[in-house]
Amino acid sequence: MLIEIKSLINEAQIQKIHEILAGTAFVDGKATAGKAAEKVKFNLESSLAPEKQQLLNRILMASLGNNQQFKSFALPNRMADFIFSKYEPGMTYGDHVDDPIMGGGGGRFRTDVSMTVFLNEPDAYEGGELTVRTPFGDRKVKLAAGDAVVYPSASVHQVAPVTSGVRQVALTWIQSYVRDAARRELLYELDQAREKLLDIDSEAQEAKYVDRSYANLLRMWAEL
Repeated sequence: MLIEIKSLINEAQIQKIHEILAGTAFVDGKATAGKAAEKVKFNLESSLAPEKQQLLNRILMASLGNNQQFKSFALPNRMADFIFSKYEPGMTYGDHVDDPIMGGGGGRFRTDVSMTVFLNEPDAYEGGELTVRTPFGDRKVKLAAGDAVVYPSASVHQVAPVTSGVRQVALTWIQSYVRDAARRELLYELDQAREKLLDIDSEAQEAKYVDRSYANLLRMWAEL
């Protein structure tokens, strides 16, 4: 399952991110690719001073912490620092799956969920669509600045070649409290129904049943 989050970050936050990134060196993205992915990865990624990395993380994490759709879908336990990526004309990222284990000195973690936050408008570049393979066919994603897409890290995905302009995105990976993608999907859909029923009448027996079922399924499947 793949979800799109509209307006995860606002215009002022986007502008601040670009200000912080101004003058930052961007290096060959192969440096952060696994052995298989490095053969198909052709992009640039930020090389940030620690203080800039922390500031950018704070901007994005503050929005994620307040976004109920993200929390419901990802059930985040641990998250990677954001990577800021650019695709200039001719750059692409072929079919790949994300590394299953990431992290260094700060600790290793399992990647269950991947996230792309778009930092410039879709008319600023040609091509560059993120294509995620799903059981129901390929999903092509090219969203407005500030929007995000979230999907299972085990999904085969690619970034189409950029033919003009520059594609700019922020990327992160999440270890979920619930490892299995099918279980996360069931919990997400149940949580959407639960929230709706609680909004309508939190005292209704049906709302209480669904609320209790959600809580107990999460208790059954969560890994700490």
